[in-house]
Amino acid sequence: MVVVLVAAAIALRSRSGHQPGDAVANTGATVVGQTSHRSKPRRVVPARPPLSPAQQRLRAVLDRELSAAGPDSGAEVYDLGAHAQLFAAREQVKRPPASVEKLYTTVALLRKLGPDAKLTTTVLGTGSPGPGGVWHGDLYLRGGGDPTLGDAAFNRVWESGYGPTLGQLAAQLIKQGIRRVTGSVIGDDSLFDALRGGPATAYAPDVPDFGGQLSALSFDHGSSAKRLSPGAFAARELVLTLRASHVSARAAKRTAQTPRGARVLARVSSPPMSVLLSLMDVPSDDLFAELLTKQLGSRFDHAGTIAAGAHVITDVIHSYDLHPTIVDGSGLSRNDQSSPLEVSDLLRYVWHTPVGLRLSDSLPVVGETGTVRSIATRTAAQGHCIAKTGTLDYVTDLAGYCAARGGHMVAFALFVDGPTNERALVLISRMVAAIAGY
Repeated sequence: MVVVLVAAAIALRSRSGHQPGDAVANTGATVVGQTSHRSKPRRVVPARPPLSPAQQRLRAVLDRELSAAGPDSGAEVYDLGAHAQLFAAREQVKRPPASVEKLYTTVALLRKLGPDAKLTTTVLGTGSPGPGGVWHGDLYLRGGGDPTLGDAAFNRVWESGYGPTLGQLAAQLIKQGIRRVTGSVIGDDSLFDALRGGPATAYAPDVPDFGGQLSALSFDHGSSAKRLSPGAFAARELVLTLRASHVSARAAKRTAQTPRGARVLARVSSPPMSVLLSLMDVPSDDLFAELLTKQLGSRFDHAGTIAAGAHVITDVIHSYDLHPTIVDGSGLSRNDQSSPLEVSDLLRYVWHTPVGLRLSDSLPVVGETGTVRSIATRTAAQGHCIAKTGTLDYVTDLAGYCAARGGHMVAFALFVDGPTNERALVLISRMVAAIAGY
């Protein structure tokens, strides 16, 4: 799936004057850890010439659909080639961006970690090996915040085939000669805090939205079991995997931090960040978003918490002179506040930069993939726009890029608040179709 999306994004860029090779030529490591960025293009406000027939048609459609959406909706549409605003309505009013928030999270991850960063899960041992393949001591399964660690069959279905497995760790332990563990196999989820949900639920578990519980040691998308946290559950699953290969071991029911001096016995790594971002943005995966937000907090703000990670994201977005209110990485909290103009400006500022190219690669194709599969089907937008959805009750947003029929590359942000999500998707489909037809 990710390969198809990358190809589609490259094709989309090619229509706007980019060459497919740009995606390779512009992906150096110079963006990693930097707080500076390419100078943002100045918003040009020339004397208004008469509207062309194409502009008149576009504005008529957008005016009509936003009028039907009601007074709590807003939008901005910007021609990236002409450096000109094509349409704006209540574009500076801040509203919950819902999962459009993940655009901010994606940009921050690319800027701070880069597209090639990987997350590591490690097995460490305390004690020593003895005759007959006996490990005298404990084994610690230490999580690195990888949201793709899982069973091979699970990953084939839910992670597009990506992600390391406990079977790979078990194979490495067996290769070390381990046949029995006298102590326990203990999960170590200490990289992040112990809060299992996000601010939308006062940090209580939010399985309906996340599809699991948040943990630095997450197996099969944050799965857990009765009286077992995600970290302890992962340790138990490693034990079951070892036993299937005739290695005797038992799992601890609680997690603990790996003692200093423990010896590394096995490790596996996540797919690169570029793939993780596609796995986050295409299906709009909230668990991925918050685990990666905690990763930012752990590495750059001294705490593996959503609040610390949101602070890092905020700093990155502030460097573009944009000032949304960011309290999480997923957009589930209604305390997140952003305007259509801020989102459109971010898309404009990163366009045709290394970060912008990778952001484009991570987004689903309108009318074809991910959460935008059913939007604007059989219209000019299908296959010619990439966009991030945002959905809460009575909040329906869409933001991204369109390679329009008239040869224009357009950035847009559509925030529809008030109508039901079903009704709003009809209005948004008409609007993005008009944008693509411009």
